[in-house]
Amino acid sequence: MKVLTVNIGRPRPNPWKGISATGIDKQPVDGPVAVSAPGPKGTGAVGLAGDRCYDVRNHGGTDQAVYAYAREDLDTWERELGRTLSNGVFGENLTTLGVDVNEALIGERWRIGPDVVLEVSCPRIPCSTFQGFLERAGWTARFIGAAVPGAYLRVIEPGDVRAGDPLEIVHRPGHDVTVAVAFRAFTLEPDLLPRLRFAEALPQEDLDRAARRATG
Repeated sequence: MKVLTVNIGRPRPNPWKGISATGIDKQPVDGPVAVSAPGPKGTGAVGLAGDRCYDVRNHGGTDQAVYAYAREDLDTWERELGRTLSNGVFGENLTTLGVDVNEALIGERWRIGPDVVLEVSCPRIPCSTFQGFLERAGWTARFIGAAVPGAYLRVIEPGDVRAGDPLEIVHRPGHDVTVAVAFRAFTLEPDLLPRLRFAEALPQEDLDRAARRATG
């Protein structure tokens, strides 16, 4: 298991969401990239130095510090869409190899290289920017239906990451709530929401939503 590439966003206009720019256009970079906790959502800060988000209401901050997507899932989408998908094209900071990102447990911890430890926090939920950037009508619905969203991670221990760094799972919590299960609960299968109460590493707003469903 390893990080295939580390990807940093290039700001570009965002005509799809009514805000000035987007950082979804991420490209692989050479050399080490510093990773640190960005602090609360609302400033545009993310976990990787040199990157940022522009939809500060919905993206960035502690619980969405780093986004990971598996190269294997990109390869599947390449075959389905009939087009080349380069590393970073889904807006991911880390393109992984040998990791089943969607079967990672919420709260699972990854050590990347000698220093960095990240914790799986929640799935990525697609938005209009994602569909517009890929230039594919109906993409949001198709992505949701596939339930392979990739994972957001928070920074537990800062440091540097590089392309080729080994990735090791160093902690797995005692529940069975995976990234894919959480994604399905938030999208097409809300009856799964009460199950998410056991995934204590979810963002607090998601835990609150699960609790309301369980008692409502």
